[in-house]
Amino acid sequence: MSDTVICVENLSKKYLLDHQKERRSKYKSIKESLPNVMSSLGKKILYPRSNKAFNPSQEEFWALKDVSFEIKQGDRVGIIGRNGAGKSTLLKILSRITEPTCGRIGINGRIASLLEVGTGFHPELTGRENIFLNGAILGMSRSEIQRKFDEIVDFAEVEKFLDTPVKRYSSGMYVRLAFAVAAHLEPEILIVDEVLAVGDAQFQKKCLGKMENVGKEGRTVIFVSHNIAAINTLCSTGIVLDQGQVICSGSTSECTATYEALNSQSQGETWVRPSNQKVGDLVITQINSELKGEQPNLELELDISLNSKSVHKPSYLAVDILDSGGIALMQAIPSFEGYIKADKKNHLLKMSIQLPPLVPGKYLVSVWVGSYYTETLDWVKEVISFTINDSPASGRTFPHFREHGYVVPKSNVTNFALSNN
Repeated sequence: MSDTVICVENLSKKYLLDHQKERRSKYKSIKESLPNVMSSLGKKILYPRSNKAFNPSQEEFWALKDVSFEIKQGDRVGIIGRNGAGKSTLLKILSRITEPTCGRIGINGRIASLLEVGTGFHPELTGRENIFLNGAILGMSRSEIQRKFDEIVDFAEVEKFLDTPVKRYSSGMYVRLAFAVAAHLEPEILIVDEVLAVGDAQFQKKCLGKMENVGKEGRTVIFVSHNIAAINTLCSTGIVLDQGQVICSGSTSECTATYEALNSQSQGETWVRPSNQKVGDLVITQINSELKGEQPNLELELDISLNSKSVHKPSYLAVDILDSGGIALMQAIPSFEGYIKADKKNHLLKMSIQLPPLVPGKYLVSVWVGSYYTETLDWVKEVISFTINDSPASGRTFPHFREHGYVVPKSNVTNFALSNN
């Protein structure tokens, strides 16, 4: 139909994952490399028509599989899904950054994309030069760009640094200017990934307002975010991705309900210490995590495996929970007693952490083991993560901003009617 601006049919994207560890080594002697070369040559002789025989360490991974949907002119579409669902891959294909493995895409209109910090910017050019460069890429004339120039600079709040190469910009300045350019140079289709999380809270509010205005002007907005409240506020329709496939497409309320049901299932991760890492007297060898429950009653369960190499002092654990930028928010210490003795070679500790009501976002987990305050025996940093999607405040629809904090404590209020006398 004439009002369809994006039509995706049976879109798929395949990557080859290489698990061969020695390929990570940059430099090897001829003596070290010769056995692998001879082995590869032998396989080519024995299996001349079988590619799989040459690459036993490669695994196919389908980031997207048979994805189909249509987006109409003026739609404000929220694409949601858990980490690894295929959202970023889809946006890169729509932005013509990555080629699909198979399938068809029809796009009617100019696309401006903001997928990651610095997308479309040349680091050696100034902010002023990059504004004109991006406008030219979008097919705009110099006069059209000049007409929007002051509005872009005012929105981005980078006037003092306009003639500075953008490679010297902070990540926040980069994002402010990149978003201002993408939103103001009048593309028919605006694609925005969750890169806006880099900016400060006040700028995030400006961006949400601008995207809402862009949609009201009849242009199309595609927005990816884990912030369900922001999706509900901004978007009129939604698409839910899971494991590279569309599992729901329709109204925002229907899609967010599907996504929340998907995330009501337990989240779990496993970390295993690489075999080539140096070990000590007592080391953490594996961590299994599982996030259970719903906001505001979430519980993080950890199974922590340790190995004692030799005699050590009685020790205990401490678990740090950090934000996505690595800033520690809280620490859990289950006991101050020395409960890890040196009388066993292997230990398995089961730990349960009652989480406070947290604002939506990604959180990281670090685990420390030591002997009271005097000695660190092992410390694995940011090896486990979990994602909070639901609001900690029941019925809240306005997006949470980190300037208000990470934890929303339980509270109540009583209204006493007082006389005017």
